[in-house]
Amino acid sequence: MSEVRFGQAINRALIDAMTADPSVILLGEDVARPGGPFGVTRGLLDKFGPERVRDTPISEAAITGAAVGAAMTGLRPIVEIMFMDFVTLTMDALVNQAAKARFMFGGQSSVPMVVRMPHGGGINAGPQHSQCLEAWLAHVPGLKVVCPATVADAYSLTRAAIVDDDPVIVIEHKALYAAKGELADSPTATPIGRARIAREGRDATIVTYGAMVSVALAAAVELAQDGVEADVIDLRSLQPWDEATVLASLTRTHRLIICHEAVEAFGIGAEIAARMADVGFDELDAPIVRVGAPFMPPPFAKTLEDWYRPDAAKIVAAVKKTMS
Repeated sequence: MSEVRFGQAINRALIDAMTADPSVILLGEDVARPGGPFGVTRGLLDKFGPERVRDTPISEAAITGAAVGAAMTGLRPIVEIMFMDFVTLTMDALVNQAAKARFMFGGQSSVPMVVRMPHGGGINAGPQHSQCLEAWLAHVPGLKVVCPATVADAYSLTRAAIVDDDPVIVIEHKALYAAKGELADSPTATPIGRARIAREGRDATIVTYGAMVSVALAAAVELAQDGVEADVIDLRSLQPWDEATVLASLTRTHRLIICHEAVEAFGIGAEIAARMADVGFDELDAPIVRVGAPFMPPPFAKTLEDWYRPDAAKIVAAVKKTMS
């Protein structure tokens, strides 16, 4: 094991994948010589050359469209979208082409491509560079969506996405890029669709993903001081999501809290709550509670952004609400 940063783990995943498979290429704005806006692709141009690591024009639609064509003709492209907010410009290629190809061609063609994108706040980048739009993508049949919370998963989920034969969206929280954690010397891929129990408890289940996992763990520590032990589940994969693990936890704790940085309305939490209210209704001893951002764009000012994003105090309050 060695200690590396979250962004370095993704960088290593890209290097290992490109070394193992010459069909893997990288496309995006400033991904070559500059090394990406957050330094994640630093050094890849020197290792693999301009034929496989290509800076592109500032056109997310063109980048993604080219990647769809490349994937359908034998390559495994990795696209970097500088900020998740700009996924709006890729939607035809992603939603109408990449996600539908296997269906449209009767299973004879797939689109083995990866689209990486940072989401979320924490760096005061304002309303057009801080959104969490993962619910849009998880709503599209044919797309897989993952969101790592740890250094180990940053590596393993990226590798799993690259070898998958269908389009996979890898969402990286920009506030995590500098976070440190342990990475095995010979790491393995994490299967897409399998959650992780980050902390075991008996009194309530907290389901979350990405950067909110560490916030939920901090809330669990605070709750433990009052004698409340919370199960914290890191979804890791949003589409498909690990319904069985969430239901098994709910069966033990009988209370469910779902937390994400995205706006609460019509989000990932709403889908999980609806499903658990169906298949887990008999296990519930209290109403399901969601914790998310208010229905407004992310503010720019630090004080307002801190208020806007869910924190440990809001999760603690939600758990205590279910306990009452």
